[in-house]
Amino acid sequence: MDEMLTQQPEVAETVSLTNVTLGAFTQIKSNCVLEDVTLGDYSYLAGYNQINYAEIGKFTSVATFVRINPGNHPCYDRIAQHHFTYRSSQYGFGTDDSDFFAWRAEKKVIIGNDVWIGHNAVIMPGVILGDGAVVGSGAVVTKNVAPFTIVAGVPAQPIKKRFSNELISRIIECRWWDWSHETIKARIDDFRDMNLFIEKYL
Repeated sequence: MDEMLTQQPEVAETVSLTNVTLGAFTQIKSNCVLEDVTLGDYSYLAGYNQINYAEIGKFTSVATFVRINPGNHPCYDRIAQHHFTYRSSQYGFGTDDSDFFAWRAEKKVIIGNDVWIGHNAVIMPGVILGDGAVVGSGAVVTKNVAPFTIVAGVPAQPIKKRFSNELISRIIECRWWDWSHETIKARIDDFRDMNLFIEKYL
């Protein structure tokens, strides 16, 4: 049985964090590399994740080997595809290309609350995943995903919505992910019975 999480984030020793903000009850398992990332309360990374320039909401679940905002080579408009053209200082070729890194930072990925991202999925730069979205294993997401929509494939395509449009609107309006820890604890049984939850809170 896993140990109880606390407001202090749980971060494995083999994790690398650069300019990262972690919320309460967050968990980052082995061999993750994060740079310029915000991870909302209760969200977790299952391990071997590489995430750059991203804002991730609350209660979001990220499976192993997911890549979020992977680096793109500027291969379409330069003679050479290799990163010596922008990481020039590593090779003694002068200063780095600051415009390239500024462009990467502007292509931030935004992930909503209660999102599930399956194993080996890739979320490309600039993509927005709405609240409650599901990304299938191995998907490559190149376009925004609407709230409570399931996508899969390469490139990822919508499969279906999790609920009716009316119910989706009511859940978004309810914003249960902003409830306090104590409120969720008191209502945990209601979360396990969809009809009861709808009856009581939506």
